[in-house]
Amino acid sequence: MLLNATTNHPVLLVHGLFGFERIGPFELFHDVRQALKAVGVQVFVPHLSAIHDNEVRGEQLLSQIGSVLRGTGASKVNLIGHSQGALTARYAAALAPGRVASVTSVSGPNHGSELADFLIKALKPGRLPEIVAQNVATRFADFLSLLSGRTPLPHSALAALGALTTEGVCNFNDKYPQGLPNVWGGQGAECVNGVRYYSWSGVVPEFDGLTLDPVQDICSALSEYFITEPAQNDGFVGRFSSHLGTVIRSDYPLDHLRTLRRAAGQRAVANDSIELYVEHALRLQAANL
Repeated sequence: MLLNATTNHPVLLVHGLFGFERIGPFELFHDVRQALKAVGVQVFVPHLSAIHDNEVRGEQLLSQIGSVLRGTGASKVNLIGHSQGALTARYAAALAPGRVASVTSVSGPNHGSELADFLIKALKPGRLPEIVAQNVATRFADFLSLLSGRTPLPHSALAALGALTTEGVCNFNDKYPQGLPNVWGGQGAECVNGVRYYSWSGVVPEFDGLTLDPVQDICSALSEYFITEPAQNDGFVGRFSSHLGTVIRSDYPLDHLRTLRRAAGQRAVANDSIELYVEHALRLQAANL
């Protein structure tokens, strides 16, 4: 018997920094999208700027939500945001709660990223490294847009990085606090203004030496820059920094990018990242979302 996880409202998968919908045959959310479609979920991936701040991307998402609602006849959508996509989704839900049934943060920097803090300090204002970083990141985002064949959207590398620092997200949270925990490492409100909030994330698995997975090796190396949450981060985001609403779990043995995709050639295993999305669809279904 086939599993049926059909939700009441369509699901929008919201990408984060340097994300994209499709480049040629390659889809960023391919594994997640296929798994959700296989269990009956109506899934869309909105077209957003690859690098920009949370509010600019949030406004783009609001426009995409309107298009999905008009095209499907649905009254609301479920937003699942990976990394910065979680902040983008939170913005949309805060401004248009009547159009959003739920927001789910996957590895979202809901209290900022220590990695972004480190990079900002490394890129001193007015010096060549900052200019180089800005140009390289922006050109890379333009390259992604060109390959995707979609209408180019505005990009700003420094705006994106600033929006992901602890200070930048703190300012964002002052304006859009929905679903945030009152206590560090705690759970947030399950429902605010009719919108359900959920989150899950992982930590870099412990391993001595190099693995056969270059992505995990990179995330493991980046995790060394964390001071507030050493050994409790996914290489990009700290475990407790990811908490939002109902925290499903924040210590899955998965690095930042493995909460989005399986490793090449990997099949479903315990704590499989793709199965987590299917399980969540069932959770949304049970909540009549």
